[in-house]
Amino acid sequence: MPLFRSCKTLRQLSQLHAHLLVTNLFNTAQASTKLIECYAQMGSIKSSTLVFGTYQNPDSFMWGVLIKCHVWSHAFEEAISLYNKMLYNETQITNFIFPSVLRACTGFGDMGIGAKVHGRIIKCGFDDDPVIETSLLSLYGDLGCLTDTRKVFDNIPVRDLVTWSSIISIYVDKGEVSEALERLRLLVSERVKLDWVIMLSVTKACTKLGTLKLAKSIHGYIVRRRTDICEALDNSLIEMYSSCDDLFSAERIFVNTANKTFISWTSMIFCYNRSGWFKDAFEIFVKMLELKVEPNVVTVMGVLNSCARLSWLREGKAVHCYAVRRDIAFQEDCIGPVLIELYAGCGKLGYCEKVLHTIGERDVVSWNTLISIYARQGLFEEALMLFVQMQRQGLILDTFSLSSAISTCGNVGLLQLGHQIHCYAIKRCILGEFVKNALIGMYSRCGFSDSAYLIFNDVKQKSSVAWNSMISGFSQSGNSLEAIHLVDQMYLNCLEMTDVVFLGAIRACADMVHLEKGKWLHHKLIIYGMEKDLYIETALTDMYAKCGDLRTAEGVFGSMSEKSVVSWSTMISGYGMHGRIDAAITLFNQMVESGIKPNHITFMNILSACSHSGSVEQGKFYFDLMRDFGIEPNSEHFACMVDLLSRAGDISGAYRMINSMPFAADASVWGNLLNGCRIHQRMDMIPRIEKDLLKKRTSDTGHYALLSNIYAGIGNWAAREKTRGIMEGMGQKKVPGYSAI
Repeated sequence: MPLFRSCKTLRQLSQLHAHLLVTNLFNTAQASTKLIECYAQMGSIKSSTLVFGTYQNPDSFMWGVLIKCHVWSHAFEEAISLYNKMLYNETQITNFIFPSVLRACTGFGDMGIGAKVHGRIIKCGFDDDPVIETSLLSLYGDLGCLTDTRKVFDNIPVRDLVTWSSIISIYVDKGEVSEALERLRLLVSERVKLDWVIMLSVTKACTKLGTLKLAKSIHGYIVRRRTDICEALDNSLIEMYSSCDDLFSAERIFVNTANKTFISWTSMIFCYNRSGWFKDAFEIFVKMLELKVEPNVVTVMGVLNSCARLSWLREGKAVHCYAVRRDIAFQEDCIGPVLIELYAGCGKLGYCEKVLHTIGERDVVSWNTLISIYARQGLFEEALMLFVQMQRQGLILDTFSLSSAISTCGNVGLLQLGHQIHCYAIKRCILGEFVKNALIGMYSRCGFSDSAYLIFNDVKQKSSVAWNSMISGFSQSGNSLEAIHLVDQMYLNCLEMTDVVFLGAIRACADMVHLEKGKWLHHKLIIYGMEKDLYIETALTDMYAKCGDLRTAEGVFGSMSEKSVVSWSTMISGYGMHGRIDAAITLFNQMVESGIKPNHITFMNILSACSHSGSVEQGKFYFDLMRDFGIEPNSEHFACMVDLLSRAGDISGAYRMINSMPFAADASVWGNLLNGCRIHQRMDMIPRIEKDLLKKRTSDTGHYALLSNIYAGIGNWAAREKTRGIMEGMGQKKVPGYSAI
């Protein structure tokens, strides 16, 4: 009724309704139906239901209007309930009812109810209605039943443009891009003129594929056929070219767009960001404001991301202030994570927590973002504290929260806390792929590779991340053979092998001294074009050196375009293993001359090389040189020097060095001294050393076993038995020996 349409507010409509009731003018089904619809359009579904309830015998059309009103309000379950009541009342059904009911089934996400409604449609003979056919396509497509979607589409005798548009859009949304383009090819072959709605879906498909040749072909078709160009299609073309890394074409479309709205500007900002042109993205945002174009929250997110990638604190704060003034920052929670990334990238972690407690207090994504940032920057304690605080706030933990916390536990070796989080994930049934991968990494780093492997086997569809985590876990925990077996499985199953997989496998070969397998891996790296990676080249150098092929190790090291301190240290260690002390010293000098500052591992390797070659004076020189580079010797450096002096026969000097250590000597240091006493038959030092060992009371049995063997070697069986008795009195047993072959 025109009177109802004239009402601008809910209050006016209620007053008119009351007036018509009082004057007895409100007595037709048509008026009731229109009033139901008007109340729903103004957001009062309750009033619509009350009006419907006052009518004695509602017909199918009135039921349909009420169901449609509930669907408008996203009250899908209530809409389905109304449909069932209508069937119970045996109201005669018309085709008008079914599009709304099918939309309700889609929104509710119940395929079982949808299939029953489809059966009713066939029974009533409405399955050839074009509107219902399109609704059925949407039902099966949106709920992921693509086989049924295809059946419905193939059974439609006469397909109009809306039907084709629906099937293409469904395939694109579900990631079946090839199927979408095949449907487009069939449609073009029928010489149907395509409208901008279909081309919008097609450009989205090209965006997902990222193929420039296809993108240009689709754009050419739009231009040749003079398809009506709208703002949405222009923006989609910009995004399409952006995903194909053709920034020039994207800019050209943007410049030629006649009526640029905030969506056009936002699309271009994201296009620049995707191409890495963050400065241009910020500049276009400034130009947008100069032209008085009002941005929305998505625009602000894009430009904040630009500032974060540029580490522009001042500009980022200015955008943040603009968002606060315009009340954009508080309209959507999604702006919180971007602000946290911005301030973290600029080193302002204090600002991150302020943002969290102002914008993202109830936003799980903001909490997850800050936990992830703390973990990336090595602030593991802060990350776990934030995780605990998040739980105390009563926030619902998701897969990202749990996986970040579990990974952090693995980094700091907190097995007990990691186990507790694992139990929480099992109780809450939050054991997705990310959580399982994090658990594999955590248990592996904590030395429980068996537990990690149980979780790995439990993963049905193993991603490359799961394989990477398990191979790295086996490699780090010393289970090198198991790591190699997993690599072989990946290769035989034609799975994608990433640089992380190769890195773990190469380290495993180095530990096992498996040269042939190492060469095989090197060959595959060359085939895949992945050998020119700093970490992989360093691992290959280490592997070849440990496997005895020093010449190939030198070749890999020499071919490196970029060398880190780890690369130099690895090659120095290789020379040391092979007794090439002169080459190790020369390489050390080259490293210093090239501007690379040696670290404690570099000095560890050069001292080890001096020890293996018996170069005492050079060893002393490099030991003293450490402090010139600001490095204080640790227990490993002292152990090398004691080993060097002991092997050279300077047992007294080695003993003096132990007593001069700023910390207590560990088992390896005493073991090196005892070994020197054994080699040079300095039995006069043994009682003094034994006295010091008894004071130490360590759980390490290595030096006790060595002391026992020394006594046995000189025939002092009484002293040998005494030493064994001390070990047994402390509840210790000799660790069984094993061969590395």
